[in-house]
Amino acid sequence: MNWITNYVRPTINSLFSRREVPENLWTKCDNCGTMLFHRELAENQNVCTNCDHHMPIGARDRLATLFDGGVFVEVAVPEPIADPLQFKDQKKYGDRIKDARKKTGEKDAMLVAEGEMGRTPVVVAVQDFSFMGGSMSMYVGNAIIAAAERAIETKRPLILFSAAGGARMQEGILGLMQMPRTTIAVQMLKDAGLPYIVVLTHPTTGGVTASYAMLGDVQIAEPNALIGFAGARVIEQTIGEKLPEGFQRAEYLLDHGMLDRVTKRTDLKDELVTIVRMLMKQPPAIKGDLPAPTADEAEKTEATAE
Repeated sequence: MNWITNYVRPTINSLFSRREVPENLWTKCDNCGTMLFHRELAENQNVCTNCDHHMPIGARDRLATLFDGGVFVEVAVPEPIADPLQFKDQKKYGDRIKDARKKTGEKDAMLVAEGEMGRTPVVVAVQDFSFMGGSMSMYVGNAIIAAAERAIETKRPLILFSAAGGARMQEGILGLMQMPRTTIAVQMLKDAGLPYIVVLTHPTTGGVTASYAMLGDVQIAEPNALIGFAGARVIEQTIGEKLPEGFQRAEYLLDHGMLDRVTKRTDLKDELVTIVRMLMKQPPAIKGDLPAPTADEAEKTEATAE
């Protein structure tokens, strides 16, 4: 019996056992629990094909879905002073930055790029929540200013995707100072007569909501995105009342006038192209899949903008 138990049965099991399934082959939806094939999920821009739940998407992946052919050029962002306060909690701030850069492959919590979207030249800034919660740092402030200056230089509209938990505590007052800095950058765009469109994604909270994320000419949000300044629990404790269902969610804010649109991620590019071309007084874009612009076409576009 020991021979059968110890040798024969394990041998048979090993012959007929299933091959191991790679861990990255399937993704479980946070909302409905459906197991989603990673390739299908990526093709649907990280939106659940069963319940339309919008999962997080990386800044670089988002840019690839927006620009024609996934082609874009990064806009250089000035590097701020590293760890100006020599801040340390459980870890040194410098070590946290190194860990976040290793994890995400990005310099900081915002990526700025330019290119064509529906054959419409635009500048796009995307906040990356995976980098220290998308916290507003001096680098983020520099990125928004660089995006605004590039948009003005090339006479292009600026589209900003927000996703943040607020200002970066490790930079103290220097992080909070990005609120007025970015507000001035937005005003520069408006003085130049260029559109500034904000797409609020989950979550957008704190000082980001109290500054550049709420200053758009058009305010769009993804479905069920959490948007607010203080947390719901803090508000309830302050006013001593129970908040309504869905408070601080995109649909509630749309109903109460804080947003212009709530748009699915898969429909967002077409809607942005339509809005941008209307605001820039351009004819409607040609529908359908557009190839990436050639080098000659890109040069002609830049020459026209100048």
